[in-house]
Amino acid sequence: MGDVSAVTASLPTPQQPHAGQPRLFARLVRAGASSVLATATSQVALIGLLWWGSSPTAASAVAFVAGAIPNYFVARRWAWGRKGKPDFKRELLPYLAVIGLGAVASVGLTTVAGMITEPLEISGLARILVLDAAFLSSYAIVFVFKFALLDRLVYRRGSIPPPTPKP
Repeated sequence: MGDVSAVTASLPTPQQPHAGQPRLFARLVRAGASSVLATATSQVALIGLLWWGSSPTAASAVAFVAGAIPNYFVARRWAWGRKGKPDFKRELLPYLAVIGLGAVASVGLTTVAGMITEPLEISGLARILVLDAAFLSSYAIVFVFKFALLDRLVYRRGSIPPPTPKP
């Protein structure tokens, strides 16, 4: 019996998927919380810019960027456990491509809502609420797809650079 435990003890243990990262459900919850922070930031920018008379397209584009910047840093560190400088080709460029799809959705839906409200002569607070609903709808629709792409493509275990040995 001593031989069996010695043999099994010497076998390598299989690596967990996403080693060094929180488990899938924790990543999803943390990415969701990070997205709520980004959405709140975007909402302040969007409503403020629309209130001051900005076009729906410009307001939603600026609002998206205002939320995307803190979301990148918070989600990268907290949801996916990444530290240090990101690799441009393996992490930052794919991340920008994924969130670019989200930007197209949010700016596109908000622009379409603006085009619809203009001939209907919806103005003031009512128009801001309609445009805001379109902007928020895109966030809700895109979140699941964005999470899946970020989790499986951008922050997958294989894309983590190997740790550098300390001298």
